[in-house]
Amino acid sequence: MSIIIRLDRIMADRKISLNELASLVEMTNVNLSNLKTGKMKGIRFETMNAICRALHCQPADLFEYIDDE
Repeated sequence: MSIIIRLDRIMADRKISLNELASLVEMTNVNLSNLKTGKMKGIRFETMNAICRALHCQPADLFEYIDDE
């Protein structure tokens, strides 16, 4: 099972920088960068809600499941 994080694509579509998004969702640049690059093991619903609100998107826009088989 692989979950692909598409945050970078959504940010590019919305023309928003990492610094701007971090400020909007009240997260550090480092934590947001770790999420964007897939280095995090999980995400809180509160954080996902803030990101979706800031980017005007759905959770399914941020994550994609790819079967390993």
